[in-house]
Amino acid sequence: MTLAVADLLKKSQSELDDLFRAARPGPIPDGEAKGTAIIAPGTAFSDEIAQVVSIFAWQGKVFDAERGFLRNHILPFGLKAIVAKVYMGPSWLDQNECIVIDYSETSLVASRVRDEIRLIQPGLYLGKVYWGKSRLIDFALEV
Repeated sequence: MTLAVADLLKKSQSELDDLFRAARPGPIPDGEAKGTAIIAPGTAFSDEIAQVVSIFAWQGKVFDAERGFLRNHILPFGLKAIVAKVYMGPSWLDQNECIVIDYSETSLVASRVRDEIRLIQPGLYLGKVYWGKSRLIDFALEV
């Protein structure tokens, strides 16, 4: 079954967690990845919130797989900022391998943020966002 980002927005939090747990890390992406925030998953508001976040705050990530870092594509005018290290490591969700996006040493603004992603199908990653050790939201990346 092929999934679209619209399908992910309709899934419940437990369904998203199950999808993440069942996935392998896949390769670290390289280049542009379109991002979609998944906030209030499985509710009528998820799609509208994702659209607002995309317009005003976050549009995705630009990976440099060879160097092991990325920049976020943020703000309405497409600024590429907020750098993170990217590497393989254990997920905080299930301790299995994932791609870790680590801001702790590269960003004052996001130093407490950690993202984790796994490839759920070719060209589509599902991610988890943590603030400290607390889970915040999910997101999708289309590469």
